Amino acid sequence: MADDITTETSETVAAGQLRAFIERVERLEEDKKTIAEDIKEVYAEMKGNGFDTKAVRTLVRLRKKDQAERQEEEAILDLYMAALGME
Repeated sequence: MADDITTETSETVAAGQLRAFIERVERLEEDKKTIAEDIKEVYAEMKGNGFDTKAVRTLVRLRKKDQAERQEEEAILDLYMAALGME
């Protein structure tokens, strides 16, 4: 009888934890959706002010990388462009 109560309590606790995790993920997904919409609005505003949003997106992506990583990427790109006669 005591084992049945312990098992039932464990299952209830596990179900409660699972529900809490799922609810946290759902809230974070909603936050992510809101942030993505905000970012989209900022890019639209930039475009409205005459900025090239493709170039800005590239700059944002590059700023996330450290200098060594950017230099390595640029060196490889230069090498590939030279191989294709695109200099």
